[in-house]
Amino acid sequence: MKKIFSLILIFCVVSVAFAQEGEKSLFERVSKIEKKQEWFNLYLNMHGSFDTKFNYGGEKGFNQGAFNMRQFRIEATGKVNDWLWYRWRQRLNRGNDGNDMIDNLPTSIDYAAIGVRFNKHWSLFAGKQGVAYGGFEYDANPIEIYQYSEMIENMSNFMTGVTLTYDFNPNQQLAFQILDSRNGSQESTYGVNLEKSRLPLVYTLNWNANMCNNKWQTRYSASVMEEVHGKYMYYLALGNQFNFSGKCNMYIDVMSSFEQLDRKSVITNITGGREVYNGHNAFNTMYNSVVAKVNYRFLPKWNLFVKGMYDMASVVKSKGELTAGNYRTTVSYIGGVAYYPMESNLHFFLAFVGQSHLFTDRAKSYGNSNYNTQRASVGMIYKLPMF
Repeated sequence: MKKIFSLILIFCVVSVAFAQEGEKSLFERVSKIEKKQEWFNLYLNMHGSFDTKFNYGGEKGFNQGAFNMRQFRIEATGKVNDWLWYRWRQRLNRGNDGNDMIDNLPTSIDYAAIGVRFNKHWSLFAGKQGVAYGGFEYDANPIEIYQYSEMIENMSNFMTGVTLTYDFNPNQQLAFQILDSRNGSQESTYGVNLEKSRLPLVYTLNWNANMCNNKWQTRYSASVMEEVHGKYMYYLALGNQFNFSGKCNMYIDVMSSFEQLDRKSVITNITGGREVYNGHNAFNTMYNSVVAKVNYRFLPKWNLFVKGMYDMASVVKSKGELTAGNYRTTVSYIGGVAYYPMESNLHFFLAFVGQSHLFTDRAKSYGNSNYNTQRASVGMIYKLPMF
């Protein structure tokens, strides 16, 4: 495994050296043979940086400066013919243990699925895949994200199942999805002393659209998930992107999740863990999130970006010692600049990420206290075409 990892890193270095040659894959550059088929495409998705961290782990001031490969995924896609395609993507910097998985697949695998197009309107995508939640931050390639919102950071985003899609036209799409509701066992996800679900599934309706000559785009979704027997999660996401000109665009995502059993475990952890609730997660939690990001391409190869996130973790119904109300608000802010040396998505960046975690009095009664974290990063993002 170490030899494979080292070989991949060598490929990454060579790819940057060839960066000015354009969009050819690494195979084409090295072999000088032109690739003329689309049935197999291989990519490395990389987000690496040197990070300096401040105020982490309860310590004040400067904590650590170190190199970090934040995202490292290998991906293969291909179009076998006019009606059949496939996609596989796996995280190389995550464990590959497949034990206790409901779908018998390790969580390192994001995608392992095939697509079938029946006609110009209907298509089916089957296998492990991204849950069709709405929002532009959620929908982006993970290598493009410097810091996720608290909502997405604590979600399970890749499950196994099927998606049926209907394309009204090239600008309007409706998708219905049925997937497993979790990767691992019910006990590892929610704790013990809960009646098992016989159909642990999540159902999602997703609407994607491009309107007003591509000036307004939407990524909307509504989901219902059976967590355990008789307990459900209801999730709503409204993502809107606005393209003001060739230089400036922004997106705003609004997300809300009502969980009869605390799926994200944030409230459970704030209030002392499962031991407080007889071995299982807390009941009746609510999470709300707003994300806004603006990009401004002030020069052809330079982009400024700023992003703000606002997350709230609450309880909507008192039960036992757990009283209703807000428990934590997280305010996140990101700013930076990126340089694109070529037409591909290779870019180098300088970014600053800050988060303020603010606890209410009811959360402080469990021993929590406010804290802030900051991170400055300089690095590279690249979806490297290897073949």
